[in-house]
Amino acid sequence: MKGALLRYRVMAYIVGVLLLVLVFVAMPLKYLGDDPTLVETIGPVHGFLYAVYLLVTLDLALRAKWRWGFTLLVMLAGTIPFLSFVAERRVAHRVAAEHLV
Repeated sequence: MKGALLRYRVMAYIVGVLLLVLVFVAMPLKYLGDDPTLVETIGPVHGFLYAVYLLVTLDLALRAKWRWGFTLLVMLAGTIPFLSFVAERRVAHRVAAEHLV
C-alpha cells in the first residue's frame, strides 16, 4: 500500500504542475503571444503522464478498496487546475487513516 500511495502522490504532483504550466503559461503564450510551441510540447507530455496518473490511481483504488465514485472523482482531479493537489492531500489522509500507512 505504501508504494502505491507514493506512486500516486508523485504522479498527482507531476500532473498538477504540468497542468498549471499548460493552462497558465503555455495557453496564454499560444493565444495571446501567437506562439504554440510550449502547448505543442507540454500538451502531449501532460496527456501521457495523465494516462499514467489514471493507472496509478486505479492501482491505489483497487488496493485500498475504494468505491468507484470516489475513484472516478480522484481520477478527474487531474483535469482541473489545482484540484490534483487537493485530492492528493485528501487521498493521503484517507489512506493513512484507513490503512495505517
